[in-house]
Amino acid sequence: MNSDGAVRSLGAVLFLVIFLSLMSGEVGDPQDEGDAGDAAGGVSGSSVHMEKVYGFVSCVVAVLLYGTIYVPVKKVETGDGMFYQWISCAAIWVVALIGDILLRSSKAHPAAMLGGMIWATGNICLVPVVKCVGLGLGMLLWGASGLLIGWASSLFGLFGLEPEVVSRPLLNYCGAALCLLSTLLFFFVKIDAQKPSCSEATPILIQERSFSDGLRSTDSWVDTISPKSRRPLGCIIAILSGLLFGSSFVPIIYIKHHAFSNNSMFTGSSQNDLDYCFAQSSGIFLMSMLYFVIYCAVMKNRPRVYPRAVLPGVLSGVMWGIATYCWLLANRRLGPVVTFPIVTAGYGLVAALWGSVVFKEVRGLGNCLLFAVACCMVLTGSILTVLSKL
Repeated sequence: MNSDGAVRSLGAVLFLVIFLSLMSGEVGDPQDEGDAGDAAGGVSGSSVHMEKVYGFVSCVVAVLLYGTIYVPVKKVETGDGMFYQWISCAAIWVVALIGDILLRSSKAHPAAMLGGMIWATGNICLVPVVKCVGLGLGMLLWGASGLLIGWASSLFGLFGLEPEVVSRPLLNYCGAALCLLSTLLFFFVKIDAQKPSCSEATPILIQERSFSDGLRSTDSWVDTISPKSRRPLGCIIAILSGLLFGSSFVPIIYIKHHAFSNNSMFTGSSQNDLDYCFAQSSGIFLMSMLYFVIYCAVMKNRPRVYPRAVLPGVLSGVMWGIATYCWLLANRRLGPVVTFPIVTAGYGLVAALWGSVVFKEVRGLGNCLLFAVACCMVLTGSILTVLSKL
């Protein structure tokens, strides 16, 4: 796809922001609707049903976008990833700014920026993980560890949060367990994460220009790691990054839960998850900027910049920003206990499909069968999690 096609793609995802703003304004806040329904004699069954439909549709969109955000840079040289993460985080902030203007969001407490800073810390490991263990396995490990910390903090009240209640706890436990077990199966799938040949180096979404970056792939420290050490190192980094990703929404949930306490600094804070998206994205951009400045200082003001990674990085950031709005909208309708297992397991599955089907990271009959079994477990776990809330 040429640059015009990339611009059209960016326009399409920005249109989705407008769609979300209209849907949010039309549907309204669930809490407000609940209060109005109680005053009128109760909320109708159809209204409750539509709330869940909006939530599950938002989950699906978030899963698809999260699972695809790293596809644009899969076959684009990004070096150590520091320049790429700065570009993508800048795009995330722009999307959040547009969304904040369109939604006319209420002012959020600055503490919500902490979640963005946590996420940005995990994001600097993105490129090394993809280079070490591949797109599919890397995102599956992110999803598994993120699922564990996010689901547990919501259900059991970790980090000072109020425990969430589900109508069918057993189904919720079984669903989350299946999602984790599926990731363990994915771990045993052999991944071919070798660097593509020159004939395959054209990115899937952005066509390469004829000019050269003047940099070799060996400039990245990841490329100097021995093949035997790459997989364990990549898995460890992916798990640690996933824990940070899964914790990124904890500050928002904490602020919301303490908004009704008279002795809390968060008293009166908004209960609408979407109001916190801009604050979180601001934390992401500020932290990524800090990391990039430190990186430039360490490199003695000679950072490794890859021009061909700019537009793919922007596209990845835009998709992440849209996906986050969808996830927060789903949290607003269904609650984090349901959305965390669905989204974290779901986007890992989508990324695994990209890695195995498009980029041929999974080869061999045995690997394909193991991959299929793990996929079925992910789907089953997600369905059980959904049923636990109904």
